[in-house]
Amino acid sequence: MFGGKMTSVGKKLIRRRMVDLSSEDTRFARCLSTLDLIALGVGSTLGAGVYVLAGEVAKETAGPSIVLCFLVAALSSVLAGLCYAEFGARVPKTGSAYLYSYVTVGEIWAFTTGWNLILSYVIGTASVARAWSAAFDNIIGNHISTFFMNKTTVHLPGVLAERPDFFALILIGLLTALLAFGVSESALVNKIFTAVNLLVLGFVIIAGFVKGDIKNWQLSEKDYTNRSYPDPPDDIRKKEFGSGGFVPFGLEGILTGAATCFYAFVGFDCIATTGEEARNPQRSIPIGIIVSLLICFVAYFGVSAALTLMVPYFLLNKKSPLPEAFKAVGWEPARYAVAVGSLCALSTSLLGSMFPMPRVIYAMAEDGLLFKFLSSINSRTKTPLSATITSGLLAAVLAFLLDLKDLVDLMSIGTLLAYSLVAVCVLILRYQSGQLNSPKAMEMLELNGNEEERVIMNPAITTAGTQQKETLSLATLFNPPADTPTALSGRIVYVCVSVIATLITVICVVLTLEVKALKDASVGWIVALVLLLVALLVPTIIVWRQPQSNARLNFKVPFLPLLPIFSIFVNILLMVQLSAGTWVRFAVWMAVGFMIYFGYGIRNSVEGKNAEEPCATVEKRLHHPGLDLGPGAAAV
Repeated sequence: MFGGKMTSVGKKLIRRRMVDLSSEDTRFARCLSTLDLIALGVGSTLGAGVYVLAGEVAKETAGPSIVLCFLVAALSSVLAGLCYAEFGARVPKTGSAYLYSYVTVGEIWAFTTGWNLILSYVIGTASVARAWSAAFDNIIGNHISTFFMNKTTVHLPGVLAERPDFFALILIGLLTALLAFGVSESALVNKIFTAVNLLVLGFVIIAGFVKGDIKNWQLSEKDYTNRSYPDPPDDIRKKEFGSGGFVPFGLEGILTGAATCFYAFVGFDCIATTGEEARNPQRSIPIGIIVSLLICFVAYFGVSAALTLMVPYFLLNKKSPLPEAFKAVGWEPARYAVAVGSLCALSTSLLGSMFPMPRVIYAMAEDGLLFKFLSSINSRTKTPLSATITSGLLAAVLAFLLDLKDLVDLMSIGTLLAYSLVAVCVLILRYQSGQLNSPKAMEMLELNGNEEERVIMNPAITTAGTQQKETLSLATLFNPPADTPTALSGRIVYVCVSVIATLITVICVVLTLEVKALKDASVGWIVALVLLLVALLVPTIIVWRQPQSNARLNFKVPFLPLLPIFSIFVNILLMVQLSAGTWVRFAVWMAVGFMIYFGYGIRNSVEGKNAEEPCATVEKRLHHPGLDLGPGAAAV
């Protein structure tokens, strides 16, 4: 009896979402163009980091080779971006990585992804609001902080901030009202701020190349001693100067810098939450993601190149690199343009964090995994009003009271976990026999298509000659008989991808914890690593040999299975690098989430309730009358 209950709970945890794409009707307003999505992605990704991060990484980690750091980081981000782009073309619905996980790997993974995305967006919103407040205060001469310094104090080290941030509270309140008012108004404000930010960055890049000196990319030890204090101790010289030239801190400096710069490209995933608000989501979402990442890379690359050309990397000011660099070349008034640009960048970054947050909450509430009142849509503004106000209040309270420095790393776990799961989902779904096809498309094929086209769109429609019982053998693993995915090949890919994800996690843990032993050429650890890599190669080859789906999509990830696997590796490696304290906080947040899920979500899941209804009812809901869809046409 106990075993039966456990099996029942296990089935509930891995039940997958049925997606009916037969109708394009939505409760949201379809008003966002491709340009709106690009502006949203650029605004969210190209935050204030571009004004600070480049100086910090160039000074301490990479020197002039920071441009290569941004190149490596951009390539890693594009891997995740391509996976999001394929899913945006495949499932044009609200929910981003949460929905993609639900459709492919099951309810418990979907809840975990959604719950962590909410955390990432809330902390991102609160920390950016505090940064905006601090930047504005700095521009007007610290009058706000001085006024509140003596009047309010609630300091509790590590938890509460030194003083409540009233300005951040007001700012989040205003943006919550803007988002609640309507999506087209929010998109217009975002476009204006993003345009100003890009104009300022364009000015910085052009000015940097005009006033820069290529010699700052070819510095020698003599330049260092002439420009810093004479005869510095070896340890200080090595730390500040490295070996000089274009790559002063070697390959290790480039890779360490790239890991930091990777977070500068986080934010484009907010485009994936607009599936039901874009006019043509299957075209706009892939274009929006790829173009916004390209624009962000050009901006980061240009600013970091301009900065290191204007000033020797060891003389950069970490806290305000651009104003100090312009001061060094005699263009001090340019600091005002930089100040305006950084405020615009913070504004778009704040909007980019707040925009997707209510949409993920809405998607989870609509599916019954969070409280139902959060799924209400305002009939006039067509926005998820309850979710917008609730998430805005939560972020405002965090920004008002908490010291967020220790919580910022939690954002990374949520984002990287989402990236990894989306890559896993793309890998699995491409090799499955069922496709998410709309009945409209199927009906047209039934009427007009030939036999071959119908089989491509819906592999369940097979001719009598191809219907045979499949058996698992070594031959079917490495040389499957069919050209299109079957139920068996789909299951093989599921198991192999699970093994690949496990092996990648083990490899990343070894690379992180035993990096010293590997550097010292410890034979035991090198042999262990080689064996793990060989073990990883076997399931990768098996997946590669399986037949892929031929379903027509507006965008597909190229070079499967290598690109998604490399994306999973990069994301898990960055997750493993995070501190033990961050993982403890992550465990606490997940414990709260699982209490909600097992106390409320598992019993109120819409998917669970549909599964309990008679099969006939389910078929009636999913299928159009007189139309025979394959079992995979409405669900994966």
